[in-house]
Amino acid sequence: MAQGSPRFSFSQTNPGMVPSYTWSFCRAVCDGIGRSSGRSRVLKVRLAILCVWLVGPLAAPSAAREPSRKTEGHVPWVTPAVRAPHLQHRVFFSAAAKSKVSFHMYTPEAYGRDKTRRFPVIYWLHGHGGGLRGLPKLVSYFARAMAAGKMPLVVIVFPNGLAEGMWCDSKDGRTPLERIVVKELVPYVDANFRTIASREGRLVEGFSMGGYGAARLGLKYSDIFGAASILGAGPMQREFTPAKGPPEKMRARARILRKVYGGDQEYFQAQSPRELAEQYADEVRGRLRLRVAVGGRDAMLRPNEAFSKHLKDLKIPHTFLVAPGVRHNPLALFDVLGDETWAFYRQVFGSLP
Repeated sequence: MAQGSPRFSFSQTNPGMVPSYTWSFCRAVCDGIGRSSGRSRVLKVRLAILCVWLVGPLAAPSAAREPSRKTEGHVPWVTPAVRAPHLQHRVFFSAAAKSKVSFHMYTPEAYGRDKTRRFPVIYWLHGHGGGLRGLPKLVSYFARAMAAGKMPLVVIVFPNGLAEGMWCDSKDGRTPLERIVVKELVPYVDANFRTIASREGRLVEGFSMGGYGAARLGLKYSDIFGAASILGAGPMQREFTPAKGPPEKMRARARILRKVYGGDQEYFQAQSPRELAEQYADEVRGRLRLRVAVGGRDAMLRPNEAFSKHLKDLKIPHTFLVAPGVRHNPLALFDVLGDETWAFYRQVFGSLP
């Protein structure tokens, strides 16, 4: 073989993930490179490169695949810290999760200056994926609005709802997010920070999966939250099946249906905002301030329109807003809604001392 020629070799042992005929063919190609020349050699080199490309991922040593098996049952209750002005990363012990659980929390500048003042709280529930990447922009957006006097000064708590936790207790009990937020996180925040510790001082809000969560928790716990802001919420339909919805999210829906709802449509329906609205209509009617907002080009538009109609049929007062031309994007939704975005916070918290 000429000096500097590429060298290809395959192990004598097939690791078991590659079909035997494919393994034998690739070995033969690589072994034959050293005995060929000219155009035949060029062809065999190209075939060898193709073999490496095809077989490489399957032939990876089993030890390299081991971490995914070991961490399959791991629940990431503690997230990495996100850095942004006046944003804290906090951890508390959850009896429900039997683990430490993290959350982020924004406090306005006035919180540090006025040591006796108490502040209302927005519990912001993130969407699918965990919400960490968008946190600095979201915090900055709210901070600018407060500095400009568009909305009251508030503390904002960003709970860890996991990438696909759906802000409810999973059927198997492994991810009890509803209990963590309502029964543990809210009391922890009130006990450790200067908050207005009453339903009038709390708003639950979220986007996408978080909008679904805000609808759930607001309707079910109107004794804890005085208002709920439901933005681009999903899933809001009667049935949750992998086939219904954006095609690119089909696998995610199948995974969520299995892990969160145990593949059980009845369990999904019992957790749904539609069902909770029916169940708690008498308790929330005239007591809970509700906002439902969605983009005019958001795939969630039709289900949210249907949910708004459902609330009307139940005679539950609410505001329903559609932002023309907006897709599935929370900051774009806020921008197009303009002052209606901030007016809601002023209405909810404006009468507080």
